[in-house]
Amino acid sequence: MSNMPEILTSRAVVRPGSYAVIPAAGLVNNVVPGLEKCRVSIVASPKLGAGFVQYVLEAETGGGALRPFAAEPGIESFLYCLEGEGVMAAAGGEQALGPGSYAFAPAGAGLEFRNTGEGKLKLLLYKQRYTPLTGHAARPITGEAESIPFRVYEGLAQVLIKDLLPAELGFDLNFHILSFRPGGGHPFVETHVQEHGAYVLSGAGCYYLNDNWSMVKKNDFIWFGPYCPQAAYGAGAEDFAYIYSKDCNRDAAL
Repeated sequence: MSNMPEILTSRAVVRPGSYAVIPAAGLVNNVVPGLEKCRVSIVASPKLGAGFVQYVLEAETGGGALRPFAAEPGIESFLYCLEGEGVMAAAGGEQALGPGSYAFAPAGAGLEFRNTGEGKLKLLLYKQRYTPLTGHAARPITGEAESIPFRVYEGLAQVLIKDLLPAELGFDLNFHILSFRPGGGHPFVETHVQEHGAYVLSGAGCYYLNDNWSMVKKNDFIWFGPYCPQAAYGAGAEDFAYIYSKDCNRDAAL
């Protein structure tokens, strides 16, 4: 007897060059050299229109990047731990990995990590080409998201934000966590040159993307292309929060 549903459906919406909503239920495994004993889904890449590559990764016990990943010249990288236990080699030494741990590696350095627990180690992994700026440079960063206080976003008491990387000109990107308390939302529809890769950490929300409203929830991935009109509000009793990338500190190239 077949267990296939009568009608296949999906919440996925993909508009190459503009935006994408990719639910966890639709992710498939990709074999990526250098990532061992890992289930890897590539959720954003230049094939979609993104200027970066982002992965959702689950490492089995003993698995991970056992040699520097994304250590090619000119490539910077970032990881964020969603769940599980592990260790990472970053910022000149080995450090513990747990939910909310993160690390940034400057161009060419790469990141190493492995699962030291009995369950799955689930990570977000990101890489992009670094845009140099004369007289400035990025540096290795590690941290714990829980240790960074939220601040009020755009004067809105029900919307909070925290920055994971320093606001220094040596960095051409940042990662933020944006959290909407019940009833919170963007004050206006944003339209800007920056692009984002966002992963929903908790709750559910309704997101306006270009010309469409999409319901999103925990474990969904969203890509916002440059100049894609965007805004969101939380939907439900739980805080709607997501971690997202943002290119910054550079002029537009000609």
